[in-house]
Amino acid sequence: MSVQILPLDDPTAGAPPDDGAVPADEKTRGAVFTRPSVVEFMLDLVGYTTEADLTGRRLLEPSCGPGSFLLVVARRLLESWRRAGADDAALDDAIRAVELDRATLDATRHKVVSLLMDGGLSGLSAARVAKRWLVGGDFLAVGIEGQFDVVVGNPPYVRQELMRPAKLAWYRATYPTMVGRADLYVAFFERALGLLGPGGKLSFICADAWTRNEYGRELRRLVTSEFALRAYVDMYGLDAFEASVGAYPSITLIERGPAGPVRSARATSTDPEDLARLTRALKEAGEVKSVAAPAPGGAPWLLRGDRRLEAIRQLEDRCPTLEQAGCRVGIGVATGADQVFVGQYDDLPLEDDRKLPLAVNRDIVQGSFAWHGTGVVNPWRPGGGLVDLDDYPKLAAYLEPHRARLAQRHTAKAAPDRRWYKTIDRITDKLTWRPKLLVPDIRGDGDAIAFDQGTVYPHHNLYHITSDVWDLRALQALLRSGLAKLFVEAYAVKLGGGFLRFQAQYLRRIRVPAWRDLAADDQAALQAAGVAGDKAPRQLLERLCGLPAGALGFMEEWR
Repeated sequence: MSVQILPLDDPTAGAPPDDGAVPADEKTRGAVFTRPSVVEFMLDLVGYTTEADLTGRRLLEPSCGPGSFLLVVARRLLESWRRAGADDAALDDAIRAVELDRATLDATRHKVVSLLMDGGLSGLSAARVAKRWLVGGDFLAVGIEGQFDVVVGNPPYVRQELMRPAKLAWYRATYPTMVGRADLYVAFFERALGLLGPGGKLSFICADAWTRNEYGRELRRLVTSEFALRAYVDMYGLDAFEASVGAYPSITLIERGPAGPVRSARATSTDPEDLARLTRALKEAGEVKSVAAPAPGGAPWLLRGDRRLEAIRQLEDRCPTLEQAGCRVGIGVATGADQVFVGQYDDLPLEDDRKLPLAVNRDIVQGSFAWHGTGVVNPWRPGGGLVDLDDYPKLAAYLEPHRARLAQRHTAKAAPDRRWYKTIDRITDKLTWRPKLLVPDIRGDGDAIAFDQGTVYPHHNLYHITSDVWDLRALQALLRSGLAKLFVEAYAVKLGGGFLRFQAQYLRRIRVPAWRDLAADDQAALQAAGVAGDKAPRQLLERLCGLPAGALGFMEEWR
């Protein structure tokens, strides 16, 4: 996968359609500014330090904003330049900084000119250099000449919902990594990587979602096929930016070079001295753990350099996935209009076979299930397809007042007129009466996994696990032991407050031993633990999964 580099002589060639003025609101533009101590740390990490001959290197910042990175870079460059005693022409090609917003670009140019003059350049030379350095336009479309030794910065974090449709379509067509629900920063990675010269290094601070979620798969594939991830720094829980943001950031160091071990660390502070110590630790052998380079392809990256990663690797070597072990993972029903389809079961004025008891999030507390009486309207026949409303006068009378509203839903518009009353997901009523584990989508741990003996249909914010092989009470004890949390925490993207999403794509990554391979005594112990509402003992879990004693010792803090 290669990046399209647009020609410098026509910076608008192939540019996205101009479908309106760029929003002035900084959040809409994805403008979130990095703390000075974090900027200094990232420049140290890529080796852009005053001890080096920086006039011989080219640095690119794709989204310079008010100069959070650019001004620090310029100060370092000037110090190196003065020491070298070179002519000021040596500065002309040392930096390129791109900014989309014209007012911000002009303000930053004034700051750069003042800094250069304070650094010893004449006013004329400072204006010339600043004009060379600063480029106005969309980084994803503007022409940029040559290759770079360093790319550094904080790419804009813009969700697809905030992009105008024509512009979004152009980005997706131009940058193959921008798949699914990818945010704009993914395309920034792709183009910036394409501008790296041999041995060039890129360091971005941005949301860590791309390293693990589905929309990051093509970017991960690009990195593992043409580049090397050298370092990964988790900034979770730290104020790495000047303003509070909802995403959890990380810092990546990527090099155009052969793959090798990845230095992985978690920053505990943004204090300059603490970050300076972390820089030294990342560069000194033995100070920071190395993890294996991500495997080629688009699989999620596990970059935690601690006992949890080691345990996951061992479990993945020794045990089948949940579904390989004979379990099925699914999600509950999404109706597209819960105000119509969901209500108190006893109050729904329907034929008895047109409503089902519905399990919702509030029915599950600390691994116990207690139904609170919610019900769901079921317009589906047992064998598939919608029922005929003529056969169900009560159902017809209930739905008809809501017809206009239900017909406006996307799921109804995409279907023939007679299907205006369908739910988004088809309801398979036999799931109601089947024993299952219920897993709430958004929780902080795996304690909430509950057992239903076959009395309710799950709502869309609940996932369900069924099996004809595993005893579900035993499986409940096993998953609540910390095993579910171990895998979901490793592969899922955290939400605000540190909550995890126990979605099907992550549940399917959980590894468990095959039920048939367990000794009868161990099966009985797991069953008893599940019935009692207990978790499987950590020592039992280690033995059943073939792990060394103490391999899961870190789980004790989760109990």
